[in-house]
Amino acid sequence: MRNRRVRTKLAGFTLLEAMIALAIVSLGMMAVNTQLNRYVVSTAFIEQKSLASWIASNTLTDLSVAPQWPPLGVTEGEVTFAQREWIWRAEVSETPVENLRRVDVAVFRSDSPELQIHTMSGFLEPPPPRGFVPLNWLSVGMGAGRAGAGG
Repeated sequence: MRNRRVRTKLAGFTLLEAMIALAIVSLGMMAVNTQLNRYVVSTAFIEQKSLASWIASNTLTDLSVAPQWPPLGVTEGEVTFAQREWIWRAEVSETPVENLRRVDVAVFRSDSPELQIHTMSGFLEPPPPRGFVPLNWLSVGMGAGRAGAGG
């Protein structure tokens, strides 16, 4: 009888199995990379949108506290905000209400002025006349409360 050698199978991967596993891992990594790129792009967009929203809000606030009503028509300005240059455009128009004007503020990056990033609308009432002293509502409320309580 011949001596048969007993072959023991070594545990491990064949070259084909390793290549298939590597292909599967590379497809998964490509999917992760794509999602990370989308995340970075959307985060940058949201950051720009937030900054442009603040600029539009600040512009509306500046126009609302100005001593004169802004003129009808389009006004433009430049501002540095968050270490970036921005352009804003405010369009003031009349409304059916006599003492109310509509303002539409659009914000653009100065390096791409054709791309509108954010728009905000608001309404302005006329500024108070010179010498107008606003009513202190806290003192009025407290005085009325005391008079009602004591009477």
